Amino acid sequence: MAAAIALVACKNGKQATATSDVDTIAISKCPVFVADSAMKSIVEQCAFGPRVTGTKEHVQCGDYIVNRFKQYGCEVIEQTMELQDYDGKKIPCRNIIASINPEKADRVLFCAHWDSRPWADHDPDEANHHTPVLAANDGASGVAVMLEMARLIQQQPLSFGVDFICFDAEDRGVPDWETDPQYTEMNDTWCLGSVYWAKNPHKENYAARYGVLFDMVGGRGSKFSMEGVSRYYADTVVQMLWHLAEQIGYGSYFPIKNGGTIQDDHVAVNQIAGIPCIDIIPYFEQGPSSFGPTWHTVSDTPENIDPAVLKAVGQSVLQMLYNDK
Repeated sequence: MAAAIALVACKNGKQATATSDVDTIAISKCPVFVADSAMKSIVEQCAFGPRVTGTKEHVQCGDYIVNRFKQYGCEVIEQTMELQDYDGKKIPCRNIIASINPEKADRVLFCAHWDSRPWADHDPDEANHHTPVLAANDGASGVAVMLEMARLIQQQPLSFGVDFICFDAEDRGVPDWETDPQYTEMNDTWCLGSVYWAKNPHKENYAARYGVLFDMVGGRGSKFSMEGVSRYYADTVVQMLWHLAEQIGYGSYFPIKNGGTIQDDHVAVNQIAGIPCIDIIPYFEQGPSSFGPTWHTVSDTPENIDPAVLKAVGQSVLQMLYNDK
């Protein structure tokens, strides 16, 4: 995940108010999200090792993701580009875009980042601060949810188009251990792949009705409060998803309350691409980080993923998607 959580505040400086007075929503038939399938994908991604942008492990996992989406009937477009790291180094990057019903103009967008943070700079042991993160939750979990969704949509087709975008180079923001003043004040070093895509969409004049970003959607103890940027740009989508989750039995994972305001991949999707996009991201009220105890540590491993959390996220989003058909 990108930057730290701040107090909830909209661009106009006024705090959004959580609402619960939404009528009961009619529930459409939708596939059953299989958490074990998503969990298997997390393990398979992590088996390559940390997927740090530009490494051989990164290339190998990218090929795996492409092949899996193709296996589920998606058309895949790859964006390859060189982007500049916080210290000026050029890094080879790769956004992966998988599309269902690519010929349809009516589309919905799902996205996640697939790279690993190069440094476990939030680990409680300073000796690990230069060690790459395995990124089971902060990376692999979002991709795994999208892969499982693609598998299920292939079995129960939709009439409109769906795009799954795996953004690269999200997690290369200035490390906490960096002390050089020329870097420490930089705030545009996160989310490089999504900014590139928003400025250079994979198809000319690309548009989608709405988007959903998955970021760290499998960690134990996760609860997903309503994120501030999401509420500012796409509050209708936020309200629909959170109230659907409550209605189908996952309200404990999606409390009707405000979380933080996050610099994440959805910011570029909203502000540059002009697509209303929400962020499903955990908000921990206690602990070493608002993003959870494994955030940017060497403990971000498959053992710390909870299939029940994956299930709550995947089933709730599928329900919203199939309610749209």
